[in-house]
Amino acid sequence: MKRSWLRLSLPWLALLLVALGAVALRYVFIEPSGMEQRCGVARPPLWCAPRQWLVLGFLSYGYGIAALAATALALLHRRVATFWLAAALGAFALAMYCENGGAFALLLGSLGLLRQQAGGAAPGGQHRHGEQQVEAQP
Repeated sequence: MKRSWLRLSLPWLALLLVALGAVALRYVFIEPSGMEQRCGVARPPLWCAPRQWLVLGFLSYGYGIAALAATALALLHRRVATFWLAAALGAFALAMYCENGGAFALLLGSLGLLRQQAGGAAPGGQHRHGEQQVEAQP
């Protein structure tokens, strides 16, 4: 039975939403210089504590480490969900200034997800002949 288009594209759409959410979080909540000044007052707004935790997460390279840990887990378990998690954490880490670990996790997670969706076949394996015999030409 052929897999439906929606079932195959749903993880990729969710990954796109995670990436867009991370970029929006970065440019709306972290990047503006006015945010830091608003949090430096005597009675800071309630959103300053979560913003501070986000900043500490990328300063300590926590998002990159989490993305690499999810990638190692995905390579061990080889499931669609773990590859998606590695790709999603990689996209989040990439948007949150953890370029090396984020890019590596996004790449391996995406390739693993694509391979799992293809049925786990080796590259070109579905087109190879079993015995690979060459016929002599006349």
